[in-house]
Amino acid sequence: MSDFGVIRNFYSQMPEKIEQARNILNRSMTLTEKILFSHLVEIEKEPTRTKSYVELQPDRVAMQDATAQMALLQFALTGRTKVAVPSTVHCDHLIQARVGKEKDLEYANEVSSEVFSFLKSASAKYGLGFWKPGAGIIHQVVLENYAFPGGMMIGTDSHTPNAGGLGMVAIGVGGADAMEVMAGLPFTIRWPGVIGVHLTGELSGWASPKDVILKVCEELTVKGGTGHIVEYFGPGTSTISSTGKGTICNMGAEVGATTSLFPYDNTMGDYLRATNRSEIADLAKDYSEHLVADSDIEKNPEQYYDKIIEINLSDLVPAIVGPHTPDLARPVSDLGDEAREKGWPTDIQAALIGSCTNSSYEDMERASSIALQAKNAGLKSKVQFMITPGSDTIDKTIRRDGQMQIFDDIGGTVLANACGPCIGQWKRDDIKSGEVNSIVSSYNRNFSGRNDGNHQTLSFLTSPEIVTAMAIAGSLDFNPITDKLVAEDGTEFLLEPPQGDELPTNGFEFALTGHISPPEDSGSVDLDVSSESRRLKLLEPFVATNKGDFVDLPILVKVKGKCTTDHISPAGIWLQFRGHLDNISDNCYIGAHNSFTEEQGTAINQLDGNKGKIPKVARNYYENKQPWAVIADVNYGEGSSREHAAMSPRFLGCKVVIARSMARIAETNLKKQGVLPLIFADESSWDLLRVDDRLTIKGTDELGPNSKVRVEAKHSDGTMDTFICNHSMDELQVEWFKAGSALNYLRSKKV
Repeated sequence: MSDFGVIRNFYSQMPEKIEQARNILNRSMTLTEKILFSHLVEIEKEPTRTKSYVELQPDRVAMQDATAQMALLQFALTGRTKVAVPSTVHCDHLIQARVGKEKDLEYANEVSSEVFSFLKSASAKYGLGFWKPGAGIIHQVVLENYAFPGGMMIGTDSHTPNAGGLGMVAIGVGGADAMEVMAGLPFTIRWPGVIGVHLTGELSGWASPKDVILKVCEELTVKGGTGHIVEYFGPGTSTISSTGKGTICNMGAEVGATTSLFPYDNTMGDYLRATNRSEIADLAKDYSEHLVADSDIEKNPEQYYDKIIEINLSDLVPAIVGPHTPDLARPVSDLGDEAREKGWPTDIQAALIGSCTNSSYEDMERASSIALQAKNAGLKSKVQFMITPGSDTIDKTIRRDGQMQIFDDIGGTVLANACGPCIGQWKRDDIKSGEVNSIVSSYNRNFSGRNDGNHQTLSFLTSPEIVTAMAIAGSLDFNPITDKLVAEDGTEFLLEPPQGDELPTNGFEFALTGHISPPEDSGSVDLDVSSESRRLKLLEPFVATNKGDFVDLPILVKVKGKCTTDHISPAGIWLQFRGHLDNISDNCYIGAHNSFTEEQGTAINQLDGNKGKIPKVARNYYENKQPWAVIADVNYGEGSSREHAAMSPRFLGCKVVIARSMARIAETNLKKQGVLPLIFADESSWDLLRVDDRLTIKGTDELGPNSKVRVEAKHSDGTMDTFICNHSMDELQVEWFKAGSALNYLRSKKV
């Protein structure tokens, strides 16, 4: 499956490139630096961390079915006939969790057939590998088939960093980034800072790799990793399995990090061999000195890392985070008291394990070891208990080895090898809309409304084994370390700590029936897009920017508090329109809290003075050729990589987003789509803006690296406030802005 020739060529060049970099730096190198310098288009001088823009050449591109639609529709406009780097499409997002695996897959193939047909046709036409619905979740499939130590990948999903579990720099991006790399252009990004996480000791008992990343989330918060790569180092790294490392890297997205990665060790070689990649394992071993940080880094880490977090694995206890944010952490033992204090329901409504974050063989075996104890005591899950294997390989292997039967014996429901409830693809019949309820999962994200579209669902994240124990107990007020269960015969017993091996004794059931390679001759392949479709529509280029676009702009919404991509362009039922820009734009900002109305999803139309739903107001502006602005709070665009959160506002006429701060991917996506992303130079300027203001942006003609932008806010009473904003665009990104989008700029060039 892996492109062995490409990988072998990369390794053969890596030592020379690292030596070039070492001569420039004149010092020891972190693992992050070794991998990034090995992928630089040109090694000329040391980039400045978090400041310099660089051009990198990724080894591959991976896309999931929701984001691949727009990425490939954009690629179709480039005029290219073949992707320039190995690329794959994975159908995992458009499979709703309803009743169980088989029926859910059948339903998905029926209702989303035209989307899957389009992705299959585009993959065949442009030379991409295509993974059919049911084959698995993109990140697990990538870990099993494509990830390799020292490599670099971009993926159109924020949890692409999962591949860091195999020592790969894997970065979540928007579809426009993927499109450009597939078209043969470099990947442009700010040279990241490096946060070092020093691991010592060894996990034991109920503690798991999930607890490592929950601790990091607690330390850094949801924005503390922005602009940085999180690099794990120290003796504790080699005590964690490769798939456990993947869990940790996967959730690095929740701190806003560019990516996360671990140094090479024998666990990676073992995993590569177990997944039929012995040749790559041999190469990685041969080049292993280049796949770890230099030896003296650990002795003086403060000289090389921008921030250091110390974690003694031996001290970790099971943690649980939430609700509504992944950085609100406490020990599992404390949750019951906190829930009662804050009025959260302690009775659990549903428990879910798996997803791309925690669906490895080790995860499933550890969780099943808890379920087996319950079964032997005559107990079943007291709540709805759902299991999501990460891939067809994991599914088949745990069916063969008996873990799946154990889950079934305690009342579990096996879902398709897909994202399902993790991304809002969960058809719930057990609660009413707006009903307050508590759920626990081993997923990675728990924003309001994230799992089921119900903003009153309180979602808590923890390890699969803790979720399983809580499902058996049925309560948030259960600490499996100290609290006893009552067996069917009335005796009390304490659960033994979970047990599980990373790799199955009898090997993986490694079938590739879900993969379709592109044909040798794709000349006769046409894109399968119907002109009558409500789910797919070929794109038209955005118009170029003109000076008049930034005069007297009304403010569509002044967002207060969190504004994640789930607030800007929700998933759930809207996933069906990811390939139809016009239709999906009807969800634009429907989850955002507007300080002007003190409501979610409403705005005041400055053309007629009426209050309406934000998308309708935006469309009215669009129909009247009135460009508009958005004012945002801290960490705007946190969460998923979905570029619809930039494309929909752009489509409806948004010209500028001014925020107190922005998440990396969101800021890049705005740039790519021709929306001007600005940051208040003084955060207090946010308070100056009123509902009926008109904004004029001064300085768009003189945009350049480090230039300032002045904003004039004209108030209805005739007064005016002026404030300064910063931007982070380099010279190339300014050209994107002038052209109206990065795609427009690309179309104007011959590559």
